[in-house]
Amino acid sequence: MLTGDNTEVASAVARNLGLTNWSARLLPEEKFERIRQLREAGHRVAMIGDGVNDAPALALADVGIAMGTGGSDVAIEAADVALAADNLEHVSIMIETSRRTIRLIRQNYHIAVGVNSIGVTAGLLGMLNPILAALFHNLSTILVVMNSTRLITYDPDAAVRAGRYESAPVSGDDHHGHHH
Repeated sequence: MLTGDNTEVASAVARNLGLTNWSARLLPEEKFERIRQLREAGHRVAMIGDGVNDAPALALADVGIAMGTGGSDVAIEAADVALAADNLEHVSIMIETSRRTIRLIRQNYHIAVGVNSIGVTAGLLGMLNPILAALFHNLSTILVVMNSTRLITYDPDAAVRAGRYESAPVSGDDHHGHHH
């Protein structure tokens, strides 16, 4: 954790989050430089900020998260994600919602490729007339839309409150991320 806050505040937040590696009283330029170094070392970096002076670091990070409605327009523009509330729990909610969405996208891709592959094979074997081929093709679209509707009823706040989100460090690889 890199912060411009004083050491006492940073220590309390780090302890709350279970972080052992943190730095306090950093200037915006120092945060930017540390993020650059981490990225050059091959790490994926998420940056949470709320002010004008956070904009360069938000833009440099792999994922920039602007927090708080008092956040400047510059910070919001530089960030990849803007969260209205000034609440770190919402970062967990955003991460879990993103992971769930990516899982659904991957499922949808497999559904579409699978159904269309069966349709193409059946068509090549002369088993489908044009009307059946069109219906079969639309079947994949219908299945993808039905699968996607699962996001409508998803309540990320409830999932976080129940502790059903991954508290592991955020990595870009979600292949072994399991939802309990």
